[in-house]
Amino acid sequence: MKKHKIVVCDHIHKSGLDILKATENIELIYAADINKTELLDIIKDADVAITRSSTNIDDKFLDAGKHLKAIVRAGVGVDNVDIDGCSKLGIIVMNIPTANTIAATELTMTHMLSCIRKMPMAHKQLKDEKIWKREDWYGSELYGKKLGVIGFGNIGSKVAVRAKSFEMDVITYDPYIDSIKATDLNISYTSNFDDILSCDIITIHTPKNTETIGMIGEKEIQKMKDGVILINCARGGLYDEKALYTNLKSGKISIAGIDVFEKEPAVSNSLLELDNIIVTAHLGANTKESQYKISTQAASNAIEASRGVGYPNALNLPIDESKIPPFVKPYLQLSQKISFLISQLDKTKVKAIKIEAQGDISSYLDSLMTFSIVGALTNSLSNEKLNYVNANFIAKKQEIKLTTKKVSNTSAYKNKITIKITTKNSSNEIAGTIFNEDVQRVIDINGYDMDIEPSGSMLLVTNSDVPGVVGEVGKILGDNNINISDFRLGRHKGGALAVILVDDDIQDNVIQQIKEIQAAKTVSFVKI
Repeated sequence: MKKHKIVVCDHIHKSGLDILKATENIELIYAADINKTELLDIIKDADVAITRSSTNIDDKFLDAGKHLKAIVRAGVGVDNVDIDGCSKLGIIVMNIPTANTIAATELTMTHMLSCIRKMPMAHKQLKDEKIWKREDWYGSELYGKKLGVIGFGNIGSKVAVRAKSFEMDVITYDPYIDSIKATDLNISYTSNFDDILSCDIITIHTPKNTETIGMIGEKEIQKMKDGVILINCARGGLYDEKALYTNLKSGKISIAGIDVFEKEPAVSNSLLELDNIIVTAHLGANTKESQYKISTQAASNAIEASRGVGYPNALNLPIDESKIPPFVKPYLQLSQKISFLISQLDKTKVKAIKIEAQGDISSYLDSLMTFSIVGALTNSLSNEKLNYVNANFIAKKQEIKLTTKKVSNTSAYKNKITIKITTKNSSNEIAGTIFNEDVQRVIDINGYDMDIEPSGSMLLVTNSDVPGVVGEVGKILGDNNINISDFRLGRHKGGALAVILVDDDIQDNVIQQIKEIQAAKTVSFVKI
């Protein structure tokens, strides 16, 4: 079986490297210490590249990576990735949006407290200058102060909640969210940006793009209170640094807490000359816990992408993400995984794909179909690049009949999708749903009730519902040193389906032994 090549272009936590090394059919190329010119030669036959901020995914990189399926940015920001260029080439761009949420949130609170109490300056005077002058360090309290939060995503919302615990008056501005997301947390919401500019303290938590670069400049600062405190632990350049410098120097801004800069490393930045600024060297994700989560999630996402199983947190989907509710995305990923699973039950040519949906998710059938096509055809199109951008085109080229249907909600599930794939030899149908916002579950396989996560290595055995079958299967697996990690059983109409999760791959000779069990009808080994 062909190995999928994953190139790690920048330094990530060892935990992610360990996952890549231990995964079968993955070839890890660790190129974090290679100069960027040599890197261009290394990625020429890579399937996936994992990057951080040190590698620019630009024209040269994309031109060199002729076989790239995906780019995984091990972190939140994608300033260094040419997303449009990737999209034109059918390369999926993914990031890790939540792994550093707590780290960045807590750093923001650290800067806020440091600014209002001037802790670094007081520390320096006592420790380095050996001066004990308490009267020099009268600070203020967060209690009762008005905090303006620009951007109410993963980090901004958590900063707001923590600020409320200090009994601050918190208001947020974010034109891309439903105001109920804030008000449900007892946070005031405004659509008037001037309301933010009138706050005592302002912290910014937006992505860096054409809309947000320099969004706080001279004009905005002049509308602020005298003595305002500004915090930026998001992306460099969201505050105009020239305006920031001028107004810190004049005292219009009393103090600022800055973790990110327009150009990094910022060792020569003029802001460092000022006494009323507290700075850190882009430490938003620098906790042991955060680096572990970023690395392991990046590795897992890269493995899924290399196999075509899924593209978690894809940023250049062929749908306008600003127009879909958050609950939709997990269903898109689930539809791809279900179709990928079905494609392994019968590997003959796909003739038709049918998707039925019930509940609110039924409004997104076209998008579900796109993801389903990618999952269904990944294994059969090894020599052709397949992704969300070209999936429908390739399906039509393959003369695959595509059918979508909205059905009335008659089940106990709020939302449910059912995918049926017909091949040259058979038809298989699997249904799934999402629990607790993002927990994926397969709930039906060919009419057998089931409850499994679509992940890992699985043995599927259909058999006559007679005693002893499970024991026979278990003995064969045990005799071949294959460990069972979980077991699920579905029954109906005198038959049974066993889904056995295992820790190791099951070779063909073992499959054949199981097929020879008298009561066995079908035996399939699948990996997701």
